[in-house]
Parts: sequence; structure tokens; C-alpha cells
Amino acid sequence: MESATDRDFGAIDAGRIDFRAGTSGMQRRRFLTGLAAFGAGALIPGCVSNAPVPGVAGAQPHRIDIHHHAFPPTLVAELAARKLANTFASNWSIARTLADMDQAGVATSIMSFPNPGLSFADAPLARRLARENNEYLARLAVDYPGRFGFFGLMPVQDIDGSLREIEYALDVLKAQGMGMLTNYGDKWLGHKFFAPIMDELNRRKAVLYTHPTLGSCCRNLLPDIPPTVIEYGTDTARTIADIVFSGTAARCPDLKFIFSHGGGSLPYLTERLEMMPVLDPRLRSRVPNGVLHELQRFYYDTAWIQNPVPLAALTRFVPVSRIVFGSDYPYRTGAETVKGLVDFGFSASDLHSVTRGNALQLLPQLRA
Repeated sequence: MESATDRDFGAIDAGRIDFRAGTSGMQRRRFLTGLAAFGAGALIPGCVSNAPVPGVAGAQPHRIDIHHHAFPPTLVAELAARKLANTFASNWSIARTLADMDQAGVATSIMSFPNPGLSFADAPLARRLARENNEYLARLAVDYPGRFGFFGLMPVQDIDGSLREIEYALDVLKAQGMGMLTNYGDKWLGHKFFAPIMDELNRRKAVLYTHPTLGSCCRNLLPDIPPTVIEYGTDTARTIADIVFSGTAARCPDLKFIFSHGGGSLPYLTERLEMMPVLDPRLRSRVPNGVLHELQRFYYDTAWIQNPVPLAALTRFVPVSRIVFGSDYPYRTGAETVKGLVDFGFSASDLHSVTRGNALQLLPQLRA
């Protein structure tokens, strides 16, 4: 059977470093030398294209997609070996990615890794895959200037290894931030196990992008309804609640969180969350600035919420300045998300803020 790696990546990566076999020491040195010569500030310059922009006739691509997935070949190979590679992973390619971006008027996509991330791996394998895949995405940023950034992958099974990968990804590879799933082994992100990661990212005033996964509590609850439909949104709300009520949010005021899919079910639970410290005085010291203060300083992306009902809830829940454009490509197209945002009726200035301006405030290194 032809592998996803052979089918989708061989032609695209011809003539570049072959990451399918890993990165040799000489290749890595050449790559890092090229990255340094290219310059950290040049990773995301302005991008010029003649592609049409849905909803804005005649405009140049300018949008920044914060929720845009990549499937590097070494990761796909490991997923395929465990029968975890879905059709989207197997069919992903750089060519298709760029075509979707051009169709949606997206200048720059910040690439990340969806569920299962590296949760299937033991610590040594997770360390290797994190390094290889972070270098792969950093290479894309160099090879396609202006089109790609990335959120770094961490071997979360190994906290010391995660701290080393944070240093390497942010300082050497110039990642725009780091990425995590909403839980690992039923430890949500407010758990004390992750405190060293959160403290280091807070010290750096870094960005942490999160993507939902499934808790062991909630597998196969409804026949014929996959966990992406209900459980992912619920797990996002669950990890947000854990970050707030564990005291992590108050302890890490400079850590910038991005939550997928408009925060999942969070906007609809706001009243209950706000009442928690009232009903349970033990929680008050953990949220000294108030629950709503923490919830409204987080960022939320637009993936899968281009429907007017969740958009209306999110825009009443947080300021427009905390909403960033996300498509969830390849699971949805960028053009679908743009159309939903345009149809919702944002003002021109708010639409620009959501699709570009807020990302530049959150990630100032994206400025040309």
C-alpha cells in the first residue's frame, strides 16, 4: 500500500531537505545557518498575491490564519503506523495548503498540529518527533517567506524535554508560540504537572495555542456522532475552567492563551463559571481579579463558529479585540470561514481586526 509520505510529500519536497528520513547533523547545521541568514524578522513579511479575496473585491491577500494545520511527513508516518492517520492527514500537501490560502485571501498561516499531537508517543519518541517536526515547519517559513509561521510542538510527556523544546523553538527556530492539546491523560492544562511549562511561557510572555482532544470520560457516548461534534467543544471549556480555577491564569498574567473554536461551549457557561467563587469561597483566592477578567483576556479563534449563533455569543462574551481568524484547514476551507464572517455583518474595521489586526497585536513579529 502506498504510504501517505510517498504519495503526498515526495514531489512537493523535491529539491529541499528530505525530512522524511530525519534531519542529519549536517542538514540541521545548513538549515539553522540559512534560518539565521534569513533573519527572524523576515519570517513573516508582507505578502503580495493576485488571488481573489472572498467578500473584499480587488483586495490583496492580507488575512492571518491562526488555526491552520500541517501534517509533516515524519509525523504522518508515525500516525499511519498506528492506524491514526485520517484522510486529511494522508492527503495533506503544501500545494493544497497554498491553494486554499489564496482562495481565502490568507497571506499568512500559523501552522499547528491537531489531535492527537504527540500524545501517542513515549517520551523518547515524542522528543525526537517534536524536534523534527518543528524544524520541518521552520523550514517551510524559510522556503515560503511570508506564507507560514508555526506554533511549536512539545514532548509534553517529558517536562524537562518540553522546556528545552520551548527554548529551541522560540529562540532558534523563531516559532510564533507553542501549542498544546486541551488535556493529556486526563490532566487538563491547569494541572500542577504542567506548571513548569506555564511558568516558562509566562516568563517569556509567550503565546500558547491550544487544540481540543477527547477525555477518557467521554468516548463513544453517542453512536454515529464523532467526538469532534460535541466533546471537543466541551473539552475546550473544561481546560479553560481548569486554567482559571487552578489559579494558573492569575499566576501567569503574561501568558497569552488562544483557544480553538470560539472557546467551544465556554460562552454558554459564563454565568455558571462567574458564580463559582461565590458558591465556593475556597476558589476566591485563585481568581483574585475575577473570573470574567481572566476569560476576557484570552484569545478565541473563529474555526467552526462562522455560524451566526456562536458568533453572536462570542462577540457578546469577549471584545472583538480578542477574536482571531482561524479556518481549521484542512478540516474546513478558509473561504468557508471568510464567508461566514462576512455574512455575519462585522463592520469593516471589526472584520479587519478579526482577520488580521488582532493577530498582529498578539504576534507582533508578524509585522513586515
